[in-house]
Amino acid sequence: MALLAACAGPLSTLDPAGPSARAVADLWWIMLAGAGALCLLVFGLLAVALLRPSMSRGNSERLWLGWLGVAMPCVVLAALLVYALALMARQAPGEPAASMTVGVEARQYAWAFTHQRGGTPIATENVLNIPAGRPVDLEITAIDVIHSFWIPRLAGKMDAIPGHVNRIRIEADAPGRYRGVCAEYCGVGHQGHGFTVIAHDARGWAEFAGGSE
Repeated sequence: MALLAACAGPLSTLDPAGPSARAVADLWWIMLAGAGALCLLVFGLLAVALLRPSMSRGNSERLWLGWLGVAMPCVVLAALLVYALALMARQAPGEPAASMTVGVEARQYAWAFTHQRGGTPIATENVLNIPAGRPVDLEITAIDVIHSFWIPRLAGKMDAIPGHVNRIRIEADAPGRYRGVCAEYCGVGHQGHGFTVIAHDARGWAEFAGGSE
């Protein structure tokens, strides 16, 4: 799927590199398929009404307005709502907690990340270090205005709100670098308010964590 035009790249939600991002991409494809099916049905009914008007005369208004106009969209939207709620549950930290938690603090126009190494905090700016293949819980807040934390290839968006902590779980399938951005307009420097995620292999993570894990 990622080979389609404009479907790949560092900010593509259709080129997922982790379980949370895959759930988002799956929802997109499901919504696209559902929208396509509904469009075909509507155009098909329109064609029947225009080309074979005698076929539609015998149907009551209850069929056209009640079942096709109200009931069918309600069923489709309810199914999408259930799936979307399940998706949200998959992105939020659950039980048991991940083996590692990282503090995320947004400000105009930088991101501060705090890891724990043997009880000693490690602070990095605009670079989030995580081990590949392991879930990581992020505790996200802000110190000035509302921002939005987003790593398109690893997870969905999560707001960074002053005085409040939001949590999201991310995981990278493989070592590599992933681009993150602020997805909420936060001032004149918003365009450059990004960061880099480095997913380390076992050796790289041991060097970063200093052998504390």
